Amino acid sequence: MPNASPGQNRTLFADLEFRGLVKQTTSPDLPKEMAQKENGGPAMTLYCGFDPTANSLHVGSLLPLLTLRRFQEKGHKVIAVVGGATGMIGDPSGKSAERSFLSEADLAKNLAGIKGVIARFLKLDGPNPALVLNNYDWFGMSYLAFLRDVGKHFTVNHMMAKESVRARLEDREHGISYTEFSYMLLQAYDYYWLNQKHGCNLQIGGSDQWGNITAGIELIRRIRAHHEKRDAEEMKDATFGLTMPLVMKADGTKFGKSESGTIWLSEDRTSPYQLYQYFIQAADADVGMLLRYFTFLPHDEILRLEAAMKSAPEKREAQTRLAQELVKLVHGEAALEKATGATQALFGTEIRNLAKPALLEAFAGAASTKKPRSAIAAPLTVVDLLVEAGLCNGKGAARKDIQGGGIYLNNERVSDPAATVTAKDLLADFALILRKGKKSYHLFRFDG
Repeated sequence: MPNASPGQNRTLFADLEFRGLVKQTTSPDLPKEMAQKENGGPAMTLYCGFDPTANSLHVGSLLPLLTLRRFQEKGHKVIAVVGGATGMIGDPSGKSAERSFLSEADLAKNLAGIKGVIARFLKLDGPNPALVLNNYDWFGMSYLAFLRDVGKHFTVNHMMAKESVRARLEDREHGISYTEFSYMLLQAYDYYWLNQKHGCNLQIGGSDQWGNITAGIELIRRIRAHHEKRDAEEMKDATFGLTMPLVMKADGTKFGKSESGTIWLSEDRTSPYQLYQYFIQAADADVGMLLRYFTFLPHDEILRLEAAMKSAPEKREAQTRLAQELVKLVHGEAALEKATGATQALFGTEIRNLAKPALLEAFAGAASTKKPRSAIAAPLTVVDLLVEAGLCNGKGAARKDIQGGGIYLNNERVSDPAATVTAKDLLADFALILRKGKKSYHLFRFDG
């Protein structure tokens, strides 16, 4: 990523470049168009689409969401389009097989949930409010009208050359249905409709959306050329596209997944504590990228944190700041205080002060075993629990790990291989937490 000097007066485009948020643009004129607003000229109107495949958005969606917010804060007009129409079909970009269709009831529930998430990141009232639109609202035309007015501007040869289509055509097992093949035309029409009704002249999206974005620009150009009786190829760019990189970890794995599943932006699906833990565990090789992508920290502070990570990685200052900024951004200051409080308690002797709900939230992603309360009426050996939890392969290995100082019960090191536990050792009167090393946890619940 560029390591530009940390001046505070840089343009929005320069800020996006510093943060590594510019993968491709459709025209070298885009930076100049964006800068007009900063020089007292007209603002751009831009949009990004969000796929309603679930009733929330995952952390991968933060990249386009926060990019929209960066534009809005600079005075540009932003539109978030939730795909009520395109969601019925599914985008083949980046997919190896066709997705199952959503029922209308599920789609409606997902649309409502996603709109709620978007509203937490974009200002929907006051000066320069963002718009949240559903593209189902402008797809009332007949199939024949769509073929006549939109389909005629695309050749099959051109559509088949798109990467998302070509990859599926080469997959003999799955192929691509006509329905998914048509998706490109629907998204292209989104851009055309927004351009006509709202003056939208920029579409942003992930790099997998390049083909769909350029199709929209081409449709706008061709329809305009048709009405003005001009050659579309000779017309000056009036609409633009910008793609952002797909977020991948340095080890090549996909960002946004943990051992317990997808990391969501809704508290009922991923708690603030879980979100905090996900980001505080970011690898050294990833934390600089994530600070640039997902925070609004000034450039000089990001550069300072990157330098601190290299000079004193054991302090994990960059990871801690990243986790703090993300939880505050997604869930607010109060949620951050709870998440940091739980973290401090969990990794110290204060764990005994946590109530049952806090313990369950903190270990929601950990392996667990439920046992009846009567199971702890008589003392249980730590060795037996380690084997039952799968933390050790056998009793001999368990004793060896205890003697080596690598076993913890309720965050306190176990030093005696013959150690036992009773009801008085239970946390919040229901749980035991066994830990091997730094990261291998097992929760025993005695509330069954």
